[in-house]
Amino acid sequence: MGKMNNVTMFIFRGLSQNPKVEGVCFVVFSFLYTATLLGNLLIILTVHMGNLLKSPMYFFLNHLSIMDLCFSSAVTPKMIADLLSKRKTISYVGCTLQLLVAHFLGSSEILLLLIMAYDRYVAICKPLHYMTIMDQGRCKKIMLGVWLGGFVHTVIQLSFVLQLPFCGPNEIDHYFCDVHPLLKLACADTSISAVVDTANSGTFSLGGFVILLISYTVILLSLRKQSAEGRRKALSTCGSHIAVVIMFFGPCTFIYMRPNTTFAEDKMVAVFYTSVTPMLNPLIYTLRNTEVKNAMKKLWCREVLWKANYK
Repeated sequence: MGKMNNVTMFIFRGLSQNPKVEGVCFVVFSFLYTATLLGNLLIILTVHMGNLLKSPMYFFLNHLSIMDLCFSSAVTPKMIADLLSKRKTISYVGCTLQLLVAHFLGSSEILLLLIMAYDRYVAICKPLHYMTIMDQGRCKKIMLGVWLGGFVHTVIQLSFVLQLPFCGPNEIDHYFCDVHPLLKLACADTSISAVVDTANSGTFSLGGFVILLISYTVILLSLRKQSAEGRRKALSTCGSHIAVVIMFFGPCTFIYMRPNTTFAEDKMVAVFYTSVTPMLNPLIYTLRNTEVKNAMKKLWCREVLWKANYK
């Protein structure tokens, strides 16, 4: 027997039902999203215009910026528009697409952050073999694996959610479509879907978090063998990576390691990985990373000189 779907539209409760709070949130999230767009586009332009894609670190950083840009764009603009709207609605198809894009890009970013940790490990612990181990061909294959891994995760996630019937109520206690709030609305037994979600998204988040913490511990311990200058550069780079890892994985693990349970705090926690981290990534990687700062200075100085000579 096929599933019965009487629901064609969902209604978001949003971040708050207080108009004054919504007004403040509108200003804050508009700023965050604008900063996310500008920051990530700046990194993408710097990497491409500066011909930096040959460097593994910039190659992965470019993909991270693309993921952050798209991930935030799948959630934040709709949330900002809803803050000005009394009735916050999304179609069933729109909700499914938002869920698909968010999980595809989120899981791909988890895998990419693992790869970036490995890249830093090789650069710091095996500097003489770095360009041999992380050659261009291998980096491209790794990125293909990252995108494929994200796709497989999303297919598993959606295969269970799409089978669920929704016959009412249709009010989602969130500001975007995610698995846990949707499971609460399904008019069927969701225990299997909840276990799959925890095993899939929860293990993805917690497993990635643990592996990354171990990886950076190994890297930091190996710094004792480095010169003072080498230690300073490595700590600058690793410090930025660790900050990203904690801000992205902490909230993800908090939300997805619980089988079919939602808390009132979930919406505020989700703000970190949907709006705050995508905005902070460019700041962290540029302000805390001397190499990226120098690349930006060279690129934009070159552009200014070129324009001056051209005139």
